[in-house]
Amino acid sequence: MKWQGRRQSSNIDDRRGQAGPRGGGGGINPLLLGPLLKILFSKTGLVIIGLFIAFSVFTGTNPLNLLGGLLGGGGSQGFTTETNYTPTAEEEEMAAFAATILADTEDVWNQLIDNYREPTLVLFTGAVSSACGNASAATGPFYCPADEKLYIDLSFFQEMETKLRAGGDFAYAYVIAHEVGHHIQKLMGITDQVHSLRGKVSQKEYNDNSVRLELQADFLAGVWAHHSQRSSAMMEAGDLEEALNAANAIGDDRLQKQATGRVVPDSFTHGTSAQRMRWFKKGFDTGDLSQGNTFQAREL
Repeated sequence: MKWQGRRQSSNIDDRRGQAGPRGGGGGINPLLLGPLLKILFSKTGLVIIGLFIAFSVFTGTNPLNLLGGLLGGGGSQGFTTETNYTPTAEEEEMAAFAATILADTEDVWNQLIDNYREPTLVLFTGAVSSACGNASAATGPFYCPADEKLYIDLSFFQEMETKLRAGGDFAYAYVIAHEVGHHIQKLMGITDQVHSLRGKVSQKEYNDNSVRLELQADFLAGVWAHHSQRSSAMMEAGDLEEALNAANAIGDDRLQKQATGRVVPDSFTHGTSAQRMRWFKKGFDTGDLSQGNTFQAREL
């Protein structure tokens, strides 16, 4: 895949090297509130407050921040930076690769969709906090419709190669393009329609709609690849096979068989290996958005 030297997206939120989400947020423990108020409104407390004010005037520090840090454990929920974190050269290359693929999806979808709203790609290590909740690297890449961001721990690409035997640049590009496909579904209102069914239909029916949502994202990834190849010619011999191999590796039937030794079709949420390959290939072959309505397809 010829991706080096191409434009990289600026829609990157690089959180690599940050520790996981801090629990508990800020605020004072309710059990300590009563005793603390008694101290603060005593003579001793007034002396302490006076010392804080004097210190803040001298140092230019907000006394509320100091009090909050001492009494409640500090500021808002977020991340702490690991000062000893140093990305490897290989990881830096993969970060550049991800930014390049995201830029290419921007170029394609800006041409295909009017007023396209570009998503942000969040790079993280270990754990991350999103508007959809906290997640670990074990979750794998995901898209959060609530904040319109893609989340990827770059170590997943190494796992694709070693554990799933589905490595290769274009296999990794397929993963990013699939998550961007979910963003397209969000913009089209499809994601909200599917999520609104939760609790209103049986779990089996909801799973079926989830499968159709995922297969459509595969189709949209194929549409991106079709138009990207026509405009930028990044693909080389063997690249399409890498993407199809990746789609095959992450089919529900194959993953269930590997994990438990048996397959339970009613529990599928992403589609079989054959279905995922078929819909990606259909998007790649046609490049036609009108042919990707998986929700009305009789056969997947």
